[in-house]
Amino acid sequence: MTLRRTIRTFALLFTTSLIAPFYAAADRPPNIVIIFIDDMGYADIGPFGADGYETPHLDRMAKEGRIFTDFYVTQAVCSASRAGLLTGCYNVRVGIGGALGPKSNIGIHADEVTIAEICKQKDYATACYGKWHLGHHKKFLPLQHGFDDYFGLPYSNDMWPYHPGVLKLPMEGRLKKWPHLPLIEGNRTVNSQVTGSDQEQLTTQYTEKAVQFINDHKDEPFLVYLPHSMVHVPLYVSDKFKGKSERGLFGDVMMEVDWSVGQVLNTVRRHDLQNDTLVIFTADNGPWLSYGDHCGSAGPLREGKGTMFDGGCRESCVMWWPGNIPADTSCSVPAMTIDILPTIAELIDAELPDHKIDGKSIWPLMADSKNATSPHEAYFMYYGKQLQAVRSGRWKLHFPHGYRTMAGRPGGTGGIPTAYSQATIGKQLFDLETDIGETTNVANSHPDVVEHLTELANVIRKDLGDNKVKGTGIRPVGRL
Repeated sequence: MTLRRTIRTFALLFTTSLIAPFYAAADRPPNIVIIFIDDMGYADIGPFGADGYETPHLDRMAKEGRIFTDFYVTQAVCSASRAGLLTGCYNVRVGIGGALGPKSNIGIHADEVTIAEICKQKDYATACYGKWHLGHHKKFLPLQHGFDDYFGLPYSNDMWPYHPGVLKLPMEGRLKKWPHLPLIEGNRTVNSQVTGSDQEQLTTQYTEKAVQFINDHKDEPFLVYLPHSMVHVPLYVSDKFKGKSERGLFGDVMMEVDWSVGQVLNTVRRHDLQNDTLVIFTADNGPWLSYGDHCGSAGPLREGKGTMFDGGCRESCVMWWPGNIPADTSCSVPAMTIDILPTIAELIDAELPDHKIDGKSIWPLMADSKNATSPHEAYFMYYGKQLQAVRSGRWKLHFPHGYRTMAGRPGGTGGIPTAYSQATIGKQLFDLETDIGETTNVANSHPDVVEHLTELANVIRKDLGDNKVKGTGIRPVGRL
């Protein structure tokens, strides 16, 4: 037995001793539900400060579970963020960045191992209902990557002929830039021209599919991945929530998202599965600030979607597993979506992929184990292929880079965005424990911290690269 395998075996035995009582109680590994919201701001749910509408189901989920105040995604943009969640890797490692569109001929590689494929080792029933965004061609779709069932949009709901950027063009001109938006079930397109009226039903349809899947598979372990198309613009909401909030359409949509969470949790409770089901609620990136009254709020955090300031990549997160995750608690230790896959693998006693992944189990943080600490010395924050920041404990070091900003100006109204300004930041250090908004550079006061984080960055650059420098650990993206 190799030293690495020996260490891994002892680690698994230790962790198994922590989770063994759950198996004894449930006689099966835990069910997994991951609810992933699109473009939701840090302060868009009640437990994190939502204003102008209520989120009673998420409030209850937090009261019965644990919130993570310093929870990150790999990159503050759609496809890149989803790649990190589903593979347990920094998205740059698996070659997926940005937001793949209808003209993209790339997607998730067949050799990458998803959370669904991890669960398949233990004969889970697996489903994905919502926005996929890891390639829209058949070879990239969920059924080819561990999921038994799929229903949803293959990419963002604004990638259609009604995108704000093409509205002034005749339809013929629009279709040259954005084709009609398809709705897919399994591997088959069931609606080739999604309309606004169709989009009003998406949150409800995704939710009903998830609920039915739980009903159908309540007697066996299941994984439900529910990546909602909302609250990505254009915003759409069903009649049951139209005009219900003081916040306007955005608040209505968030109320429907909260309703969806309630439907899922109530279904779990109805089947008396609450002690057997881990539910994770978070988002893919922060608010799209240029849309103004149609975007959410990053609260005290700086900037939003499309930047690696915390407003773009730090997400509100709630984890719920009654009897196993302590109720009404909070964790401020940094964690990231890359950690979800290895945590699930550990909880269900599944093997990790043979290839390198970046995430590590955060079960001790989730369980609030005594003296639990982060399994990572640091998290590395890329935008595109550029390493822009490092988060380690209380510290966040930015390297020189450009970024987009509203520069204090309001965004657009009625679903039409305003333009960003461009800005730059030099090498700056922030103490996030005392300066959550990343406003005050303390690099001169802590040169030792700057030096140490720079050394860590130099190591990761060799592995994952930085701009034109290609890392040795990059794997190929899937291609047609």
